[in-house]
Amino acid sequence: MTVLIGWLAVACLAVVIPVSALLVWTDDQAPDTAWAKTAAVWRSVGQTLRLGGEVGSPLRVVLSVLLALMALFYVSTIVGLITTAITEELIALRRGHSTVLESGHTVVLGWSDQIFTVVTELVAANANQRRGAVAVLADRDVTEMEEDLRSEVGDTGRTRIVCRNGRPTDPAALARVSPATADVVLVLPRDHPDEDAEIVKNLLALRTAVDADSRVRTVAVVRDARYRLAAELAAGPGAVVLEIDDVTARLVAQCARQPGLSLVYQELLDFAGDEFYVVDAPARPGRVFAEVLRACPTSSVVGVVSMDGALHLNPPAASVLRPGDRLVVIAQDDDTTVITDEPAAFDESVMVNRAPAAACPERLLLLGWNRRARHILRHLSGHVAARSVVHVVAQGSESLAAEVREAAAQAAPMLTVTFGPGDPTLLGTVNDLDLSDYDGVIVLGPDHGPGLDSPDDRTLVTLLLLRDRERKSGVPVRVVTEMTDDRNRALAPAGVGADFIVSGKLVGLLMAQISQNWHLAGLFGELLAPQGNTIHLKPLGDYVRAGQRASFATVVEAASRRGECAIGYRSRGLARVGTDHEVRINPAKAEVRCWSADDEVIVMARS
Repeated sequence: MTVLIGWLAVACLAVVIPVSALLVWTDDQAPDTAWAKTAAVWRSVGQTLRLGGEVGSPLRVVLSVLLALMALFYVSTIVGLITTAITEELIALRRGHSTVLESGHTVVLGWSDQIFTVVTELVAANANQRRGAVAVLADRDVTEMEEDLRSEVGDTGRTRIVCRNGRPTDPAALARVSPATADVVLVLPRDHPDEDAEIVKNLLALRTAVDADSRVRTVAVVRDARYRLAAELAAGPGAVVLEIDDVTARLVAQCARQPGLSLVYQELLDFAGDEFYVVDAPARPGRVFAEVLRACPTSSVVGVVSMDGALHLNPPAASVLRPGDRLVVIAQDDDTTVITDEPAAFDESVMVNRAPAAACPERLLLLGWNRRARHILRHLSGHVAARSVVHVVAQGSESLAAEVREAAAQAAPMLTVTFGPGDPTLLGTVNDLDLSDYDGVIVLGPDHGPGLDSPDDRTLVTLLLLRDRERKSGVPVRVVTEMTDDRNRALAPAGVGADFIVSGKLVGLLMAQISQNWHLAGLFGELLAPQGNTIHLKPLGDYVRAGQRASFATVVEAASRRGECAIGYRSRGLARVGTDHEVRINPAKAEVRCWSADDEVIVMARS
């Protein structure tokens, strides 16, 4: 460094002195004597190099140069310090080490497949807000995170997305996203169940970074049921911990019996259409629940939250609303629900009074096996009629057969489980199956593990073989498919209205919904449970006569008399003409249409 500075000084003087001398000697007003001209050259050099340019005795010149050098050193030091500070701040910003100065924002901890779904839904939820912020903390490069989010999420509108680098299990790194001043913290799941212990450690670190009296809410996700209790204890009271394998299995079990149900959940879980909200009940007390069902012209009422915070889905029609009660509704937004004094009119003449058909035993085919399969069998046993059968076809050793037998024992006595070894991705295995013997087919991919291909690759092969078998035999196959990546749905060779349960996207949607409305945690817990109130697709003929024109208010009244809440319908006609939006959630009560025998009514009813 010293040598470099010396050479720079020599190079500078080699230019400045000759040029200064030339300027003086060519000046018409230059002094006559050589000494005076030399002094003029010195002054020019001094002014150029900020050395003062003093003339006189040698001591005076030396002192002036010393003062000039001290001034130059002082100014250079100040400039250097300022430059260094700015550079360090820019580096910190680029590395994501600076602190987020926000309050009331949403914090997302970790990076997984759910990140894009969660951020997209949060942006949609904040669309009608003046401003919003989402802070993401993950052990990844900030620039890469920002580019990935920009590519997958797109325009974020009024929502500001801030990325910070750091391990979510480190309390010092957590401070960079200011969790103590956040409204809600979302802890994303890891890629493998073996990493659920890190989720527990993450929640413990979060509690150290947030005061005990803080009102910050926490939503976390684990994959393995063995870690759920530990995660709940680490998160503290009031937190919500979702178990991704169990949630996925519950929905697969429900969709296996009710084709099209996944489309209903897709509509209810994303913020693009209508979703669940909790709103104030009518000011006039004493109204019964059945009357309120038709008193909301553009919203579907499905439950009540009492003053003590208890959630009651689909309460008895004669139950009376009390002061302080709030309504659970399906609406376009949280401020679009209007409650009128006069309920919508209905047509008694087209309503039917038919008892529900008794449940019949079913035969289901399960192709493939993974860690969620035993959960699926357990949840199926809570939904199907007695003497139902599930035949499992999967590739594996004797240990897999023992695992299937163990899962079958847990599913008894409602469900009989049989096992046949085979590879569902091979044409011979599929051709050996008589698909006409089964009421539905469930396709599962293998568990995702290090060094393995994507589970969806084998799932897509199985679907391709099933569709080819369906085309050749002419026998329609009702298929429910579990996938891990939503982008693979576009590649799936499936028919209109096929059910796809994308575990990553499903949990991402649930997290976003719960983060915006805390009451929904209990609501979705009941909807996906084997018992209690769940969503059903039921034949139109149970409510109104086919071929008749009637308002949706008439369907709502007919469902209410059966102890159900009608929230929409599914039109088979829309599916035949190729319209993607075959499910209609929360139609207006005044909407009148000619109902077809193929239509299905979407209701919330007790299992």
